[in-house]
Amino acid sequence: MCRHLGYLGPPVPLKDLLFDPPHALATQAWAPRDMRGGGTINADGFGVGWWPPGAAAPVRHRSAMPIWTDASLPLLAAATTAGAVLAAVRSATVGMPVVETAAAPFTDGRWLFSHNGVVRGWPSAVAAQARDLPVEDLLTLDAPTDSATLWALVRGKLRAGEPPAKAVAAVVTEVAAAAPGSRLNLLLGDGDRMIATTLGHALSVRSLRDSTLISSEPLDPGPAWQPVPDGRLVVATAGRVEITPL
Repeated sequence: MCRHLGYLGPPVPLKDLLFDPPHALATQAWAPRDMRGGGTINADGFGVGWWPPGAAAPVRHRSAMPIWTDASLPLLAAATTAGAVLAAVRSATVGMPVVETAAAPFTDGRWLFSHNGVVRGWPSAVAAQARDLPVEDLLTLDAPTDSATLWALVRGKLRAGEPPAKAVAAVVTEVAAAAPGSRLNLLLGDGDRMIATTLGHALSVRSLRDSTLISSEPLDPGPAWQPVPDGRLVVATAGRVEITPL
C-alpha cells in the first residue's frame, strides 16, 4: 500500500535516504519489490519529516503528487541534514482521497507517524474504537482515511499517558481484532526513538554501531539488513533495536 522509513543516527543529508541508495525511497515509489497485494506503485503522494537540533517539533514536507514529480525535492534533500528522519510514499486505497493531507507522516508535537497497509472495512470496522476519541479529534482528522484514523487512535493513547510502544501495540492488536485481514505496519517516532510494527507487510532493519534505519524495503543490498518477521513490535534508538512479538 505504501513504503516508509525511519532513521536515527549521525546527521546525514536527506538525499542519502530518499534518492542516492540503489533502492532509495524514491525508487520504491515507482519500483517497489514487495507490495504484498497492496497496489503496484506508490504514486499518490509522499512526505518527509525531520527533527532539527533543538527544535520543539519536526519539520514536515508533504505533497499529493508522486515523489518523482517534485522538482525542488532533490535540491532540498541535498541541502538538508538531519539525525532523525521519517518519510513515506503513498499508494492510496481505492475510494480514499488523494490529497496532501492524506500523505504521511502525520504529526502532533514531537511525534511523526506513518501507516503502511489498509484497515479492512474502514470506517465501520473501527467505529467502536473511534467512539472513545474526543469529538474534536475526529472533526480535525488530516483526511478521511484509515491511516489518519489509526493516527488518531495512537495519538489518543499517547495523550492519555500510555508509553509509545504500548500505545502502538494496543492499537494494532485492537484494530486487527476488529478488522480481520487488515495490514498494519505502523511507524512512530519522536526524534529520539522509533516504534514500528509488522502485520501483513514487509519491514527490514539495519542497525549499526551508532545508527538505526527501519524501512519497508532495504535501501541497498548490504548484509547488515535484517528482515523483521510478521507480527512483531520494533522499538529502536540509534544503534539499538529490540524486536518482540506483538
